[in-house]
Amino acid sequence: MDKKLVSVLLSLVGVLVFFLLIVWVGGMLNESLQLDETALLRFVFVGIGLLIVFIVYWLTKESQIWEVGTREVVYMAIGAALYAVLSYLFNGTVFAVPSVSQVALRPAISIPMFFGYAFGPVVGLFTGAVGNMFGDALTGFGLSPQWSLGNGLVGMISGMVFLFKDKKKSIDTVLGISAALALLATVIYFLNRAVPNMLFFDVPNNIFGDAQITWFAGLSVVIGFILVLVVRFVFAKNIEIAAAVTWGMLGNLLGIGFAAISDIWINGFTPAVAIVGEFLPAAGPNLIFAAILVPILVVAFLSVRRQSGR
Repeated sequence: MDKKLVSVLLSLVGVLVFFLLIVWVGGMLNESLQLDETALLRFVFVGIGLLIVFIVYWLTKESQIWEVGTREVVYMAIGAALYAVLSYLFNGTVFAVPSVSQVALRPAISIPMFFGYAFGPVVGLFTGAVGNMFGDALTGFGLSPQWSLGNGLVGMISGMVFLFKDKKKSIDTVLGISAALALLATVIYFLNRAVPNMLFFDVPNNIFGDAQITWFAGLSVVIGFILVLVVRFVFAKNIEIAAAVTWGMLGNLLGIGFAAISDIWINGFTPAVAIVGEFLPAAGPNLIFAAILVPILVVAFLSVRRQSGR
């Protein structure tokens, strides 16, 4: 059997196995981490997400971006650990940030975006998926496997940039797709402004999900898109930074979108609740952090690579 195919399959199975282990062990250690009657449906969507990844691999299997060796396995472990710890530290309770309303600060999202860009889609997938599951387990709020898989898709799609020889053309295409998605989500927001924000967490008052989304959160995807667009043109001569940020944006929109839409079936949400109550307050701030932090990580990475002569 083809070595690349085997390594990709093992990576996908590895994500699933880690998910099951975290659910099993976490459920024994903390009752809040036990899954409810929707557990099977959640894992059905995990399976759908992994199947999507495999289909994308199969359609692009000639590309070298799918190579997984010892180095990539090491980066998977490092990326997942970093993402888990940083997700825990910035979950809103360890370092509570006042006066930010329902907009969760998740600078850690830049980790799967960067690892996907730097080390390939498989590393990005594992970093985002397993790191988010571990982070949720450390936080103790509860486990949402399909959301963790969505975070994995963020990293995977970020690594797809190297499928294209003409990065500039791919960036322009991704910007167009992202603009359409951001506009669609924002229109849905304006038509459904009264929908409660599912991701709201007021730390001092222990309030979950019963506040309407603010203007800033509702427009955060557009704000994030504009910031990414600014980065694209500020770093017009550094195509690597522009590509990393732009593809990270697409990964964020599609990955978080996958997770939010899955809750239409899992939690019985209407499409409007899924988009306004979950997608916008999650994906919007992610974009803002992507525009700010991913360029810093890429600059540092390129500098180290130049110094090491690689």
